[in-house]
Amino acid sequence: MCTHDSKHKGPHASINDNHHDKEHEAWSRRGFLQAMGLVGAGTVMVGGTNVAAASPNKLTAALADADSGDRAVVLVRLKGGNDGLNTIVPINDYDFYAQNRPSIKHDLNSLYQLSSDYGIPQSMEAMQSLWGDGQMKVVHGVGYDQQNLSHFRSSDIWASGVSPEVENTGVLGRYFEQLYPDFIINPPTEPPAIQIGSIGNLIFDGVESNYAFSVANPNQLAYIAENGVLHDAVNLPDCTYGSQLGFMRGTINTTFTYAGRINEAYEAATNAVDYDEQSLGKQLAIVARMIKGGLKTKVYLVTLGGFDTHANQVQDHANRMNQVAQGMKDFYADLESVGMSDRVVGMTFSEFGRRIEENGSNGTDHGAASPVMLFGNGLQGNGFVGTHPDLQDPDSVGNLKYSTDFRSIYATVMKDWLCIDSDIVDEALFDGNYEPIDLGFSCESLGTEDLANTASFIHGATYRDKQTFVEFVMPTAARVTVSLFDILGRDLGNLYNDFALAGPQKINVRQQTSQRLISGQYIYRISFAGQAYSKSIILK
Repeated sequence: MCTHDSKHKGPHASINDNHHDKEHEAWSRRGFLQAMGLVGAGTVMVGGTNVAAASPNKLTAALADADSGDRAVVLVRLKGGNDGLNTIVPINDYDFYAQNRPSIKHDLNSLYQLSSDYGIPQSMEAMQSLWGDGQMKVVHGVGYDQQNLSHFRSSDIWASGVSPEVENTGVLGRYFEQLYPDFIINPPTEPPAIQIGSIGNLIFDGVESNYAFSVANPNQLAYIAENGVLHDAVNLPDCTYGSQLGFMRGTINTTFTYAGRINEAYEAATNAVDYDEQSLGKQLAIVARMIKGGLKTKVYLVTLGGFDTHANQVQDHANRMNQVAQGMKDFYADLESVGMSDRVVGMTFSEFGRRIEENGSNGTDHGAASPVMLFGNGLQGNGFVGTHPDLQDPDSVGNLKYSTDFRSIYATVMKDWLCIDSDIVDEALFDGNYEPIDLGFSCESLGTEDLANTASFIHGATYRDKQTFVEFVMPTAARVTVSLFDILGRDLGNLYNDFALAGPQKINVRQQTSQRLISGQYIYRISFAGQAYSKSIILK
């Protein structure tokens, strides 16, 4: 029921506190637009900007032909900086380990031995079966040069693949951006990626779009999966505000490009095991139903927080690692029930590790290198990869030295699991040429034709004298159509539809449209030679 509050005006005044709180779900406008692919992280508040390039280059052609079949990757983010030494315990240097961690060490006789050199704590008991069945590998000492110990900056480095420079796009965002140059107007039928609990994570950000269907928590994704929509558009207050709210919710629901597809996959499958009802178990249960239900999404990201264990680490870390161990065991048992455990690789990652020695609060402080764990039948057996850091030979500030660059793991997953051509992966990693490591994956090279001569297509918006222009450089003469859309994707007509010569072209948006347009955000689409490209612009 709507009520009147004389102290306030406007629709929000008619909601009591309880109702009002329910309306404020975890979706900000920016988060919603990012999740829909309507706008990228840097384009909501845009002033003047230079022409940018979106090239149909080697990456576009090769990714379109990538032959990874039904393979998928599930990234498990351990948010906060996971303590690697209490995850994979160094039995081979146990005395030094225990000496530096008198209060938080794991007792030697309590460890489950993965080998004579390394063990896992009792909280991770569920992983024993994965290890024993050849579905688990551990990569020792993962990190990068000049390790940054800020949660935010280090998370961005892991996501962007760039250190120490600041980069506002992510490894997988660049991957998808070249594959879907027209993503804003013509997204693929399947979501390229789905992420839960990490809307702000950079890994799926391109220059113009975020390529993940993102939700803040597993309950929200479960609601979308079960109903195909995000908001309740039926049970509304019987008043003007209710009508306005219904219209807004209906509009949002219809613009959720992938809600129906997610719902279809979710309804087509059930979970064959009873997952842990804690956070990570809920997320993995949803992902399992998506995969079993036929969703062709290649990359999933789930998140478990609570790894910033400066204090009271023993109990908190045990709880988190129990969720990881039990969650992965249940997830692969669920996939195995339909014979799909060999098509999904799971991979943990965290922004950094912890210090060798405990602090004065029964915890550990920010450190450097930490292990990455991988799961799945695709690993072709268990084992350890790389060299474990020497606890007695730390770096200049007392942290573990890394031995495996995290980008080598990205390169391996992309090249040897998702079957992307090596040159293409190197391009996505800014030509870093990170050699793959041996994780047991196998797939044939794509064998694409010579792609080095593919002409680039440069396009973008420029702003001068309070006017907005669309500029592009034609690689060859061709008939070109430039269309304009509003932020909800409604076609506002053509700005250009004619034969264009090779070379630079420039269109004044307001002069070329017959409609009266208010200032704000729009989307243009350029189509020629059977290809389309789109970007968002600000109309002055």
